[in-house]
Amino acid sequence: MSSSYESLKAAYEAAGQGHVFTFWDTLSAADQESLLAQLSAIDPTEISQIADSVIVNPAPVDESEAKLEPLPETATASLLDQEDEAAEWYKAGLDLIRKNSVAVILLAGGQGTRLGSSAPKGCYDVGLPSHKSLFQLQAERIAKVQELAGPGTVIPWYIMTSGPTRAPTEQFFKDNNYFGLDPANVVFFEQGVLPCLTKEGKIILETPAKVAVAPDGNGGIYKALWKSGVLADLKKRGIEHLHTYCVDNCLVKVADPVFLGWANAHKLDIGTKVVRKRDATESVGLIVSKNGRPGVIEYSEISPELAAEESEDGLLKFRAANIVNHYYSASFLEGIPSWPASALPYHIAHKKIPYVDIATGNVDPKPTSPNGIKLEQFVFDVFPTLEFDRFGSLEVHRSREFSPLKNAPGSKEDGPETSRADLLKESTRWLREAGANVAPGVEVEASPLTSYGGEGLDKFRGVEFSEPLAQI
Repeated sequence: MSSSYESLKAAYEAAGQGHVFTFWDTLSAADQESLLAQLSAIDPTEISQIADSVIVNPAPVDESEAKLEPLPETATASLLDQEDEAAEWYKAGLDLIRKNSVAVILLAGGQGTRLGSSAPKGCYDVGLPSHKSLFQLQAERIAKVQELAGPGTVIPWYIMTSGPTRAPTEQFFKDNNYFGLDPANVVFFEQGVLPCLTKEGKIILETPAKVAVAPDGNGGIYKALWKSGVLADLKKRGIEHLHTYCVDNCLVKVADPVFLGWANAHKLDIGTKVVRKRDATESVGLIVSKNGRPGVIEYSEISPELAAEESEDGLLKFRAANIVNHYYSASFLEGIPSWPASALPYHIAHKKIPYVDIATGNVDPKPTSPNGIKLEQFVFDVFPTLEFDRFGSLEVHRSREFSPLKNAPGSKEDGPETSRADLLKESTRWLREAGANVAPGVEVEASPLTSYGGEGLDKFRGVEFSEPLAQI
């Protein structure tokens, strides 16, 4: 350990981060070993370079407002008025799935803290009659679309966790027998972390023996795919098309054949699903053309006047709400190892970070005000690397595909109650369209194993549903 200590200390001192060894001589042998292991996984020179360019000496920001426009029509499509084409895209997408050229990537690093749960958010039960978790709903959708594609179809499911959610997520899947999926096709990998920094760009120690770290944001998916070996596994399996989404949407159409068929028909490297913004004040990022390139603008970055501007058809001019639901070509992701650093910039977030005072050795586990910086990367920051002929946006029905679980029970919007209600409403719509008689006020839950998207329900034509909380 002596040689490791000496070489690491020299590297950190050369990078201006030697203070991480301040308390070395006071640590137990076990704590010294733990600290060395953590420091060995960090490149201090890289961290100092990032800190200098993002925190200490950031490049001047162009104060002129970015040129914002809706995406060009050639880069958009809508399921709200292109039903005939959607049927063709569905057939084409199902064919891609049948050829075993499709995989799914799930962003599942979040915990259910806002929901009053310390478990991974995917374990959460929104209160359905079946009491299925988000993970189970999504696993069963994969199973169903494999069935629809035909015998021998396999859709690998890559699940990106964070450090705190990795073990409980894997255990949850084991305890539930992977919800009927083959464990060989359910692959867990972990997003990276970055040290938390002071406003001077110095690494923060959480305790004398531990660096304060935080997940590197949803944009960390790109490096994680590469470093974890997922990219190599995709290539080995012959995967050409990927669907990526967030765990907290109970209505998500996992491995959606329509989405896949549409993206492949237009030869896209990145496709993104959007829903219409509820109103001008909804706090949601928007897919736009930004300075002539695909991009996302956060709700805090757009003026109230621009947010309320309407187009000739009376709809909001900027209405394409980003729901973090993306298509990628495998060929695009294969290039990750060669991406320049500028392809994915770092963003800073001022946070309350537990720390040990370097001068006094006093530990503050709960600072009362922001005292440090977390670095994050965003998944959409790669969008501007593409021209519009390789990027597209597919507008989908909000009520059929997007019901995020963001807020605590009892919230008016985007909470467990709204997730539950939206899923039951969609199931009930399917049954009524199939000719079932669902009494007013009756809620019916259609299992994904019964129907992926409303198909296969003809056997319920004329069936009466009069009991509350029915399940099929």
